[in-house]
Amino acid sequence: MPPFHDLTPSQTPLAGGLDERSREIFRLIVDSYLETGEPVGSRNLSRLLSSALSPASIRNVMSDLEALGLIYAPHVSAGRLPTEVGLRFFVDAFLEVGDVPERERAEIEKKVRDHGERRPVDALLTEASQLLSGLSRGAGIVVAAKADPRLKHIEFVRLDAARALVVLVGENGEVENRILDLPPGITAAQLVEAANFLNAHVVGRTLAEARRRIEALKEETSRQLGELSRQLVDAGLAVWAGEGAGQPSRLIVRGRANLLDSLSAADDLDRLRHLFDDLESKTSIMELIDLAEAGNGVRIFIGSENKLFSLSGSSLVIAPYSDSDQRVIGAVGVIGPTRLNYRRIVPMVDYTARLVSRLLAGGAPVRRP
Repeated sequence: MPPFHDLTPSQTPLAGGLDERSREIFRLIVDSYLETGEPVGSRNLSRLLSSALSPASIRNVMSDLEALGLIYAPHVSAGRLPTEVGLRFFVDAFLEVGDVPERERAEIEKKVRDHGERRPVDALLTEASQLLSGLSRGAGIVVAAKADPRLKHIEFVRLDAARALVVLVGENGEVENRILDLPPGITAAQLVEAANFLNAHVVGRTLAEARRRIEALKEETSRQLGELSRQLVDAGLAVWAGEGAGQPSRLIVRGRANLLDSLSAADDLDRLRHLFDDLESKTSIMELIDLAEAGNGVRIFIGSENKLFSLSGSSLVIAPYSDSDQRVIGAVGVIGPTRLNYRRIVPMVDYTARLVSRLLAGGAPVRRP
């Protein structure tokens, strides 16, 4: 079994409070729900149990499980379904997570690795989201934090008398262009002077580190540069400081149509609408990364346990991915109904997150743990 670190955000104290018969009946109710989404009754359970037990005895056990808040009857005289508390208990106490099957492992590695080698990074992340959707039959999500690569080169290219293009080249080969307002009267020589000063002090640093470095060199900046060149450096720092002030992250979602297939009642459609609204909420994106990063591994959130999707009652399986410096810069996962196939999806999300991390770091494919 792979080394999943913090599969759950909370633990239930019920594991030692059920006898073997109650545990078996509870497991069968959850297994039936995860497979069909439908309630299961005492007569069907009597045919599934490993030992002979009458429907009346099974109903007594179900009554005890209901009193514990683990199952409920959606309708009078109906069978039983697990509650969110019951699903959490099942994940904590009974879930056995295996490895990703070799065929799916090869499919994930081939498609994601091909995109990673061709770049851009967005293509890799989009493919990861699409793959998780197709393999899970849920909605695959990738949360991509604003990248802050280490700088290799900075150059100013004048566009007109008042504006210049700042070309930022990262060590990872990515190039980013930004428009900068020029101080009045600045010359081509001063553009070169400012660029040379920056390259001398910020190469190998991230933008955040570069800002701190230049700010710490105020006296040296004043001594080495003329007034207009210094203003240009300050203006560049202001532009960089404002980068990401709006939306620092983006959310890639694939497979929303899969969620329509899981609807079992009219009110499910309203919950799905809430889920789509939540996915469009830009204020929630960074919280998804925080959820993944806090657990240092795959995390499972069921229904209202995750405040981001509490109204939709959806489940979320999510894991962080990192860059070459082992900084968490995003997360991959699957969102779907609470009856997700957790046994299958947990190792799939874990493997995909580790593969994306390895590819972003420029390393070899992920090997079997």
